[in-house]
Amino acid sequence: MTTPACTLPAQPAAARPSYPSFSSYVRARGPVLMRAARSLTDPNDAEDLLQTALAKTFVAWDRIEDHRALDGYVRRALLNTRTSQWRKRKVDEFVCDELPEPDPVPAPDPAELQGLRDAMWRAIMRLPPRQRAMVVLRYYEDLSEAQTAEVMEVSVGTVKSAVSRALAKLREDEELAPALFG
Repeated sequence: MTTPACTLPAQPAAARPSYPSFSSYVRARGPVLMRAARSLTDPNDAEDLLQTALAKTFVAWDRIEDHRALDGYVRRALLNTRTSQWRKRKVDEFVCDELPEPDPVPAPDPAELQGLRDAMWRAIMRLPPRQRAMVVLRYYEDLSEAQTAEVMEVSVGTVKSAVSRALAKLREDEELAPALFG
């Protein structure tokens, strides 16, 4: 009976080191490693980063001596890969003779603006006196609802409802409609 020369003496199962296979390692530790990848980059790029780090780990799988330190190895691969990506990022800057400025917006005609202001004041003057006072205090004097209520000696709810009705009347005003929605 001959024994092959290339075989090692048989070891009991307890004495043999048991290293996890790469796929079982990835299945078991994937969620933890994904959280580490997300902490290094935005969620959209985290999967790509982790996949690249795991590919590097797979290539070195047989050379990794201490399989108990696999998480540290993969995390280092994640960090190194992310650092390499950051260093390689391309900044697109172009030198040009003229700055790319947007076309200037033409200034509104002062006569049209004055016509709109006049139409607005005429419409406001057609409001009942109490509503007119509240609109002027709220929007021309820029007072809050509470301040307007205090000046008018009414409740805040009264100011809200009166201003709401006044604005509805202004929206329906026949003279303002062509000027605003023209």
